[in-house]
Amino acid sequence: MPRFAANLTYLWAELPYLDRFDAAAEAGFAAIEVQQPYDVPAPDTLAALNRNGLQMVLLNAPGPNYTGGARGFAAVPGSEQRFDYDIRRAVRYAQTLGASVIHVITGDGAGDAAKTTLIDNLKRAAAILPDGLTMTLEPLCGESHPGYFLNSFALAAEVIDAVGASNIGLQFDSYHAQQITGDALGAFEAMQPLIQHIQIGDAPGRLAPGKGCIDFPALFDAIDASGYDGWVSAEYRTDGRTDKTLGWMR
Repeated sequence: MPRFAANLTYLWAELPYLDRFDAAAEAGFAAIEVQQPYDVPAPDTLAALNRNGLQMVLLNAPGPNYTGGARGFAAVPGSEQRFDYDIRRAVRYAQTLGASVIHVITGDGAGDAAKTTLIDNLKRAAAILPDGLTMTLEPLCGESHPGYFLNSFALAAEVIDAVGASNIGLQFDSYHAQQITGDALGAFEAMQPLIQHIQIGDAPGRLAPGKGCIDFPALFDAIDASGYDGWVSAEYRTDGRTDKTLGWMR
């Protein structure tokens, strides 16, 4: 079986933020990820990690936009200076918390200008990224993120190839893969050489594995057979009783 991590933005959302770390450890997770850890002082998050012996896997960039604007802007022309500032902030948080993956949110957009902006932004970021950190791009489906620029695996592969850096790869999310392609397992097998991080949720609805249409035993077997040795992070919605949704881990 793969090594499972818990996305604490989704799991145990019924608990206060810092209590979620305790719950994840008690449930048997050895690693966690948090999409937006920026609202809590990094030392507080680090203390929650340390007291539970948890490894931080991933965070998102950019952080919260306190002006109320969109959180993602890596593919938005005119955002280059803001992107450079924010990727450095994400790196500081990742290094403090021990995370190895930064998921770069592209934001909304379409067309060649957006693609060129994204590629140029990522090239600059790849050049300054410290050793041990990897950026990922995750295709998001139109059902949950209408208008999102990075909405297909082909586009993600094209951008990663154009950046041409060893510290950027694909973030594979089973829910989005199923919604985009209709075949999460086939998408995993096709994109496996580019995959640097995996997240799981069932489709439709981003439910716990086993509550939708994805064949997770087959997907887990494929992950094992592929030689992927990273974390597989559970990222799905619950009804406020996270502990009752974890049967898939067995």
